[in-house]
Amino acid sequence: MQVPEVDHECALAALVPLVRAQAERIESLERQIAQLQKVVMGPRSEKMPSVAKSLGVGKRTPAEIAATRQERAEARDSMPAVRIEHAVPDADKTCSVCGGTQFSKLGEGRTTSVFEYVPPRIVRHEHVQEVLRCACGECVLTAPGAPKVVEGGRYGASLMAHLAVQKCADSIPIYRIEKDFKRQGVAISRSTMNELFHRAAQIVEPLSTRLLECVRTRPLVCADETSMRMLDGGEKKPKTGYVWTFVSKDATDGEDIAYVFAASRSGETPKEVLKSTAGTLLVDGYAGYNVVAEVASRERAGCYAHVRRRFYDAQKSAPIAGEAIALILEMYRVEHQALEMRIVGKPEHLQLRKDNAAPARARLKEWLDAQHACTPPQSALGGAIQYTLNQWQELGRFLDDAKIPLDNNISERALRRVALGRKNFLFVGDLEAGKHVAGLYSLIATCEARDINPFAYLADVIARVQDHPANKLDELLPGNWASIVIR
Repeated sequence: MQVPEVDHECALAALVPLVRAQAERIESLERQIAQLQKVVMGPRSEKMPSVAKSLGVGKRTPAEIAATRQERAEARDSMPAVRIEHAVPDADKTCSVCGGTQFSKLGEGRTTSVFEYVPPRIVRHEHVQEVLRCACGECVLTAPGAPKVVEGGRYGASLMAHLAVQKCADSIPIYRIEKDFKRQGVAISRSTMNELFHRAAQIVEPLSTRLLECVRTRPLVCADETSMRMLDGGEKKPKTGYVWTFVSKDATDGEDIAYVFAASRSGETPKEVLKSTAGTLLVDGYAGYNVVAEVASRERAGCYAHVRRRFYDAQKSAPIAGEAIALILEMYRVEHQALEMRIVGKPEHLQLRKDNAAPARARLKEWLDAQHACTPPQSALGGAIQYTLNQWQELGRFLDDAKIPLDNNISERALRRVALGRKNFLFVGDLEAGKHVAGLYSLIATCEARDINPFAYLADVIARVQDHPANKLDELLPGNWASIVIR
C-alpha cells in the first residue's frame, strides 16, 4: 500500500494560527491569574512612578526648602505656650568657687521648648437663663436659651462637626470614636453618634446640593467613580454601591469637589448630574460616560494617566511598551515647562502644546498603528493599544484648550478618601446613608482643597444654615465662607 506524501509546509502553515491563538490565550490567562493573585495576596497594582519622577523634575530648590523651614518655625512660634519656670533648688545655691550663698538672676534664664500633646476633650456648657419679674408681680421675662441645632437635642454643632470630620476627613469609624470618647470619660453611645452624624448631613444638605450645582455647570468638569459597599434592607450581605466625584478647578473660582452616591455604576448618574450643561468632560475610557452626550453639550476629553498606566502594566510582558510611555512623557514635559514659565491655561501654553506636544502625539499615533498590526489583541500590550486608539479623538482635546489638563488625576485624588473610608468603615447602612456620606465628603473635600479647616467650617455652618436666607445660601459655601471669615 502506497503512503500518500504529506505536504509538510502546508501542515505547518495550518498550525501557525492555532499556535498563535493558543499563545495569546495562555498570555491572557497568565495575566488574569497574576491579577487575581494581587487581589488575594497583595496590592492590586504595582506603584507606578510619578510623572515628575519619570521626568526627573520636581525637586525642591534651596529657596523652597528654606521657605518651608521658615513656615514651620512660624507655625511653632504661633502655638499656644505654657510657661513653666524651674528654680534652682536651695540645696544647690552654694558657690563652687568662693562658697558664697548670695545669688542674683542672670538675664531671663535659659529657655527650652518641649512639645507636649494635650488631648482634645468634650466640654459641657451649662446655659443659665436669667429670669426677671416685674415689680407689679404679674410679668416674668426669661432670657433666650441656648441655641440648639436639633430641637430638644443635647449636643451642639461642634460635636456634630467633629463626628463628620473624623469619619469623612480622617476615615475613622464611629466605633473607634466611641472608644476615644470613653477614654475621656464621656459616654455617648454609638447609635447616638450615628444619629448625630446623619443629622449633620441632613442639616448641611442644602449646601452640598448647591455645591454640586456649582460644579456641574462649570466649563470643565473632571469625573471618576469607585465602589463602596452598602447594606440593602434586611439583607445581611452588602451590595456594591458607587461614589461618583465631579471636580471643577480654575484660577478664578478655585477648586470645588462634589460627590454623589448611587446604587449602580450605570451612566445614569453622570447623565443626571450633567444634563443641560455645556463645556468639557474629562474622564477615562469608561463607556458609562457616553450617555452624557445625549443630554449635555459637552465634549469629552481623554486621560493620559490611564493610558500611561496600561502601557506601564504591559511592560512586564512587552518591554516595547516603554516606547509609548516615553512619548507620553514628552507631552507631560511640555506641561512642566508651562508650569515653570507660569503660563498654564494661557494662550502661550496652548501654543507651546501645539509646537511640542502635538508632534509627540503624532509620533505616538504612528507607533500605535504600527504595533496594532502585529500585536495580539488579547495581550496586555494589545489591550493598551486598543484602549488608546478607541479614544484617540478625546485624547487630543487638550490641543484645543489650554485649560484642559492631560489627565484626570484631580478626580482620582478626590476618590482616595473614599478608598480609605471603605477600608475602615467597610460599608454604609443604605442608599440614604451613602448620600449623607457623599454630601459631607463634598463640603469637607472642598474645604481641604481650599486650605480651609473643615471642622471650623462645619461647626459654623451647621449652627446657622437652618436660619440662613435661602437666597443667600452661596455665602455659606466653602469659598465664599472663607472670604467672609477673613474679612
